[in-house]
Amino acid sequence: MTQFLPLRDAVVRRIEALLPDALLLLVARLGVAAIFFQSGRTKVEGVITITDSTYELFRTEYALPLVPPGIAATMATWSEHLFPILLVLGLFTRLSAGALLGMTLVIQTFVYPDAWPTHLSWAAILLPLIAHGGGALSMDALIFPRSKM
Repeated sequence: MTQFLPLRDAVVRRIEALLPDALLLLVARLGVAAIFFQSGRTKVEGVITITDSTYELFRTEYALPLVPPGIAATMATWSEHLFPILLVLGLFTRLSAGALLGMTLVIQTFVYPDAWPTHLSWAAILLPLIAHGGGALSMDALIFPRSKM
């Protein structure tokens, strides 16, 4: 078995070279941003006029226990536009991913509890962004470089 270790190590090094962390984090940022941004676009007309049907949806199907429907609709719509844009830029990545994870948890808990496979897949994309940030291909890396200590 040990005779295969050098071959395995060579394959692993090749894969890591082809798929660096910076690329994986960029793909994660873009992928999850698309999911939430597209959802946000269904809630508005034009640039960002929240539709009456969105308010109605938050009064009926999305009704949250503690947040009034109008406030919830506005917060969700703005969040689904702002945080994905920040993720695409790689700006305040951890904050943006954390906000979208929080939103996912609210959706899972209060709106669609049976949709856990979808929400788990969103969390699987968001958690590495929270843990590692936007990566080397982000504005965060330019603005907030890591200390060399």
